[in-house]
Amino acid sequence: MKLDVEVLRYLSKDDFRVLTAVEMGMRNHEIVPAELISRIASLKHGGTYKVLKNLLKHKLVHHDSSKYDGFRLTYLGYDFLAIRTLVNRGVIVSVGRQIGVGKESDIFEVATEDGTVLAMKLHRLGRTSFRAVKSKRDYLRHRSSFSWLYLSRLAALKEFAFMKALEDHGFPVPKAVDCNRHCVIMSLVQGYSLVQVRQLQNPEVVFETVLGLIVRLAEHGLIHCDFNEFNIMIDDDEKVTMIDFPQMVSVSHRNAQMFFDRDVGCIYKFFAKRYNLSFQDDADDNNSAQAETDEAGRPSFSSISKSSGFLDKELAASGFTRKDQDDMEKVWFIEGDADSEEDEGEEHVSETNETNITNLDSLQIEDQEEQTNEEEVKVVANQLSEKAQSDGLVAKDDDYEEDEDEDDENATESDAELTKRLNKHKKRAIAAARGRQSRISSRNLYKDKGGRSSQSSKVQKNFGGW
Repeated sequence: MKLDVEVLRYLSKDDFRVLTAVEMGMRNHEIVPAELISRIASLKHGGTYKVLKNLLKHKLVHHDSSKYDGFRLTYLGYDFLAIRTLVNRGVIVSVGRQIGVGKESDIFEVATEDGTVLAMKLHRLGRTSFRAVKSKRDYLRHRSSFSWLYLSRLAALKEFAFMKALEDHGFPVPKAVDCNRHCVIMSLVQGYSLVQVRQLQNPEVVFETVLGLIVRLAEHGLIHCDFNEFNIMIDDDEKVTMIDFPQMVSVSHRNAQMFFDRDVGCIYKFFAKRYNLSFQDDADDNNSAQAETDEAGRPSFSSISKSSGFLDKELAASGFTRKDQDDMEKVWFIEGDADSEEDEGEEHVSETNETNITNLDSLQIEDQEEQTNEEEVKVVANQLSEKAQSDGLVAKDDDYEEDEDEDDENATESDAELTKRLNKHKKRAIAAARGRQSRISSRNLYKDKGGRSSQSSKVQKNFGGW
C-alpha cells in the first residue's frame, strides 16, 4: 500500500480520535463493532459514522459486515497514527520519498526541524512474500492468536532495542532515534547495499571486517541470522554498516550453531562469487562439528568464547531462557569463589597449619578442665543435699511417698468437679445457640419478599379487602 501523506494534513482531531478508538478496540476484537467504536471515541457532538465513512474513503480503515457491522485498521491508518505521534513529539516534521522495500518493511526518508535527514522504517508483517512469521520468529511466544499489526509493533520494538544496545557497544549500526508502534526512526546510512556494489578496492579487507562482525556478535551472545549482502551497507570509503535486527537470536538458542554457520556460509559464497576471492578451505572445514579451526579457515561456533558480554540476557533474545541465566550466575559465583579461595590459600597456607596445631592443643586442655569441673560439681551437690535433709528443709524419701498418696486422692476429687462444670457450660452454650437461631428466623417473618402473598396483602391494605 502506497503511503500518501498528503491526506494526513486534511484529517481532523475527530478523525484521529476515531482511528485511535479502532486501534483500542482491536486489542480484543479482530473486527471492532461500530457501536463499540462510537462508545470508545465518545465524540462530543456524535457523528462517529460520518467520520468512519471519511476514513473508509481514504482507506485508513476496512469495513467488514460478514458477521456484524465492524471496522479494522489498515496499515495505512496505522502509519498515520505513528507518524502523527512522532510529529507531536518533535522527532520529524516531514516525510519524503521511499528509499527501500523489503519482504517485511518499507523505508522512507524523513526530515527533522533543523533539516537533518533520517530514515523511517515501517514494519509490514503479513505480506504475501513473508507470512510464515509464526514458524520463523518467536514474537508470539505463548500466544495462539495474533494480528499482523501487533506483530509489526513487536518487531519494531525488538529492532529498536537491538540497535540501541549494539550502538552502545561500538558496533557499526545506524543510530536509533525513536520508536512508536511499528515505526522506527534511525540515522540515514550514506552508502549502498553490498549486493549493488560490483567492485571493491580491497575486497579482502572488507571480507575480514564482515566476518569479524559475525564473530564479535557471537562473543557478545548474539547471532544475526540474516547476515547477507542485502543487510550490509558500504559507503565510498568501504566502511561497513550492518542493518536489519529483529530476527537476532541468542547463542543459547537450540539452532544457534546452524544460524551461525549459515551466516558465515553466505559471506563466503557471496565474496567468492562476486569478487572472485579464493579460500584455502579443506573439505573438513564445512563440517559444523569441528572443534576449532585455523586462522585461515572458517570460524566455527564451538571455538567462540562468550567473553565480551551478555547482550542476549540484557535484551531477552530468542533462545535465552531462565535456565541459561541461572547457569550463567552459577558460573560467575563459582569462578569468583574459586579465584578468592586460590588467592587466600596461597598466602595463608602456613598460617592455617599453625592455627590447626594450636586448636588441637587447646581442645585437649579444655576436655581435661571439663572433666575436673564435673567431678567437683557432683561432690558439692551431694554435700548440700545431706545438709538440707539434716536441717529438715528437704523431705526424705518416705515423706515423698506419703505426699504422693494424698495427691492422688485430691486429684480424683478435682476431676469429678471439673467434669460437672464442663457439662454445665455445654448446656448453657447449646441453649444460647438455639435461642439465637429462633431469634434470627423470627426476624424474617415480617419481611416482604415480593411473592404473590405479599402483593395480595398490599392490595388488601390499599383497598380494604375484596
